[in-house]
Amino acid sequence: MDEFEHVEFLPEPEDARILSAIDPAAVGFQGAWRADVTGWAPLEAVPILHRRRRKAVVTNTLTFAILAVAMFAVLNSGLLWVELSLPDSQWANEQSQLDQLADQGLTGEGVRVCMVDTGIDLSHDAFEGVDVTFEDFRGNSETPVDYGLIAHGTLMAGILIAQDHQIGAAPNITLGVAAALGTDEDGENSGDETTVAEAIRWCQDFFKADIISLSLGGEQNLDAQREGATASATRRAVDSGVFVVAAAGNDGGPADDGLVSVPANIPRVITVGASERGYAVWENSSSGSQTYNGGIDREHPHQKPEIVAPGVRIISTGSDNDWYSSSGTSDATVFVTAGLALLLEAYPEYKPSQTSNGDCIDAVKLALMNSASPLHEEGLHDDRSGYGHLQAAEWIEEIRRTAPTC
Repeated sequence: MDEFEHVEFLPEPEDARILSAIDPAAVGFQGAWRADVTGWAPLEAVPILHRRRRKAVVTNTLTFAILAVAMFAVLNSGLLWVELSLPDSQWANEQSQLDQLADQGLTGEGVRVCMVDTGIDLSHDAFEGVDVTFEDFRGNSETPVDYGLIAHGTLMAGILIAQDHQIGAAPNITLGVAAALGTDEDGENSGDETTVAEAIRWCQDFFKADIISLSLGGEQNLDAQREGATASATRRAVDSGVFVVAAAGNDGGPADDGLVSVPANIPRVITVGASERGYAVWENSSSGSQTYNGGIDREHPHQKPEIVAPGVRIISTGSDNDWYSSSGTSDATVFVTAGLALLLEAYPEYKPSQTSNGDCIDAVKLALMNSASPLHEEGLHDDRSGYGHLQAAEWIEEIRRTAPTC
């Protein structure tokens, strides 16, 4: 029905078979801890046949019977086969210029990306032949598993590495997945901060990630005397030259507290907000404050958020070998991760090394700032749209043109 064309459906925590219709522009349906849903509005992506409405026609009974018999014979003969295509969100790759980089032959080859999420379900057909390094911080599984509601981690991974239907934006990366989140008693995806921090350290120390992708986050505590374990683990990573891309959060709108999620608030982290098709900033994308807790102003290119990327109605791999649509800054984070992976493939000299100190991150972020497509009218930065929309091809061109040293 036309009136339900723009709503999304969320499973009820008590019974996932019961779906509630949700307006994706509404604020407040996400969970309290942003790590569980920093971009979580899932529904199964099924093919829909739209029919033109027309007036009913009274048909002669004999004519109808003849047609029915003929149709039955054709169906039984196997000569008639109708297959409906699944929807896709290829527009997101076009809007962020990732399709241009794919046309140039960039696939993420040789770049190591680590995702901290709910895990991954490799039984999906789109992951056939994919090799993933998996570490379980949620349970004790030795084989890849997804602990999330409708497989949040699997959705995020599909944006990167899907090999079928909708090819991932960086399909040839070397992927590590740390399962640190899972469905809690409230039916939401969440996780202990200490566990998430441990997973981030695993990505850096054992998987040797070039990029850590975090479609998660917790709320900032302005009264805290010291930063939490997740922020500390993230700061350690970026100060060692490991890129961290993190979701800004989903509390935009009238109730926005003006703070991006933790650890997206760490200066060298690339903090990502979400855009809609057509470049507008998603209403629920979190705004950022341009001062630290102590009142010190943030400096360029580290104002928050830094960038926005597609994050509304993104089609990706989900549970039970299905394709789902998801909205939020989780999805947007992965598109920026993909763009960064393609950049590091093209310019591997910016990858972390044993002597890295974060200077290369600063240089790459400066290029991101200068290549973004502004979505605001005044000033270099905007609290909601950051420096602008991701333009991945322009980002790499800016690196090529300026050749920053680090």
